[in-house]
Amino acid sequence: MTASNSTPELVKNGVNVDALLGAREALEKAPEAAQFKWRASCEWLNGTHSRSTIGKFFGLGAEQSRDKTFTVEADHPKVFASEDHAPTPVELVLSGLASCLTAGVAAIAQRRGIQLHSVKASLEADMDIQGILGIDDDVRNGFGAIRVHFDIRADASEDDVKALVAQSQKRSAVFDIITNPTAVFVTVN
Repeated sequence: MTASNSTPELVKNGVNVDALLGAREALEKAPEAAQFKWRASCEWLNGTHSRSTIGKFFGLGAEQSRDKTFTVEADHPKVFASEDHAPTPVELVLSGLASCLTAGVAAIAQRRGIQLHSVKASLEADMDIQGILGIDDDVRNGFGAIRVHFDIRADASEDDVKALVAQSQKRSAVFDIITNPTAVFVTVN
C-alpha cells in the first residue's frame, strides 16, 4: 500500500459518489423520504429448500420498482439430512454482511480518493447447533461470534485502509442489524 495522492474524480472504483451525495443532500431536506421498507417473500419448495423473491420496495415516499425481480434460494447441507440445493440461511446472513461492508469500503474509498485494486472479505461464524436442534434450550440458536477479515489492495497507507473498513462498519446496515436487537413480529394466517 502506498500513500494516496488521488482525487475522488480520478479514482475509478465504480461508485457514483456525486449521486450518493446528491441523494444525501436531498434527504437532509426531506427526511420523511428516508423512510424505506425493504421486502422479501419466501416460498417452501421441498424439504428444507426454499426460494425467496425480492423485488419492489418503498422509499423516497413511494413504491419503487427494480428492473428485475431477484431470487435467492436456501437449503441445508446433507449432514442435516437435506438436499444441499443452496446455501443455508445463516450463510446468506454472512454473505449479506460481507456484501454490505464491501460496498461500504468501495463507496468510502471513492469519496476519499483511494484507488482500490482488490477487496476480499472472508467471514467465519461460530454456532453451537444444540440450540436449534432442541438438544439444549440454554444454547443460543444464533451465532456466538462472527469474524470478518479483509484483504484490501489499494493505493493507500495501512492506516487509511483500516479507516475505510472502520467507516464502512460504522455505516453498514447489515452490521447494525446483526449487532443490535431488532424488533421482529411474526404472524400466521
